[in-house]
Amino acid sequence: MTRRARTRARSWLCAGLVACHGRGGSESNAPHPSLSIVAPALAAPENGGGPPTPALPKRFRLTPMGGIGFDDLFFTSESDSVLAPAGGTGCVELFDARNLERTSVCGIGSGGAYAGGHGEGTTSADFGAGLLFAIDRGSQSVLAIDPKHSDLRANARLSGEPDYVRWVSSQQEVWVTEPGTEQIEIFALESASPPRLARVGAIAVPGGPESLVIDDGKQRAFTHLWAGRTVQIELATRKVGESFPNGCKGSRGIALDPVRGQLFAGCSEGKAVTLDVDHGGKIVSSASTPSGVDIIALNRTLHHLYLPAASDGSLTILGVGALGNFNKLGVLSLAKGTHCAASDDHNRIWACSPEDGTVMVFDDPFAPVTE
Repeated sequence: MTRRARTRARSWLCAGLVACHGRGGSESNAPHPSLSIVAPALAAPENGGGPPTPALPKRFRLTPMGGIGFDDLFFTSESDSVLAPAGGTGCVELFDARNLERTSVCGIGSGGAYAGGHGEGTTSADFGAGLLFAIDRGSQSVLAIDPKHSDLRANARLSGEPDYVRWVSSQQEVWVTEPGTEQIEIFALESASPPRLARVGAIAVPGGPESLVIDDGKQRAFTHLWAGRTVQIELATRKVGESFPNGCKGSRGIALDPVRGQLFAGCSEGKAVTLDVDHGGKIVSSASTPSGVDIIALNRTLHHLYLPAASDGSLTILGVGALGNFNKLGVLSLAKGTHCAASDDHNRIWACSPEDGTVMVFDDPFAPVTE
């Protein structure tokens, strides 16, 4: 890339609504949502058996006004940050999980006013090899950005409208789900100067794909089919195994505990399901939640599963036993329309509030599940 091209790329990336780099983690002045326990904790010995009292969340507004079409909220241990792609703002917000410092990488696609849903702009991101990978629905492309310098390093056109992007470290590849074309498109990150995203193939996923989780340690990935099934994919060969039932009428969120071999499915009708993916995807346990479940998250240290529900703005916290059995710890009341959650490695819960364009973060109030 020439110096002139790099200058154009940098200007393009910095054309968003907020500063490109080094932005502080300013907190929204909007009123805090209720954060009360609306279902009793079943195990809270430090509180004499009663439910703990959660602290009020911090809230970060990601747009000057209006809402945001969130569709991904993701913690990445490689950068120790939570990524919040902010839809039509054209920005991906990076929150340092240690101190909540916020960095904005902007100019990713054209902006647009929030009108509900999440059909425009940048709505999914991941981090790997020192780069931020982000999709842009408007241009149907995936981009690789140096977040330290807000510099576009590589980009590639996609065959269909993107949904989720995930970095596959063991293969040095970027996988992008494209439900409209029922496939996962794959790009190798070539270490040229500058680097290049080279298309190396696609995986057909008839009836999907919805959500995507990578297990580099066991060389596999998992994605849902829309109508109640899940499939396993081998990372090296890209071979798709047989699908297995996941207990959902509408498959949505996905989370994985690779050590225990437990995969969790979030069902749009209001349910969580544990699948034993080390033994053929056997259904181990299920628990009911309010409806509108979408992007779920797992804390692998506390063994807590977080399920936001857009129908009533609640977030159900389930304890997960060693065998995958669920124990409902409590239900927090957050904000109307909340449908995405993440968990960092500091035992914090992150959740999106689409209608007021904010991200909430607060400490998990419950004790670890040890059995």
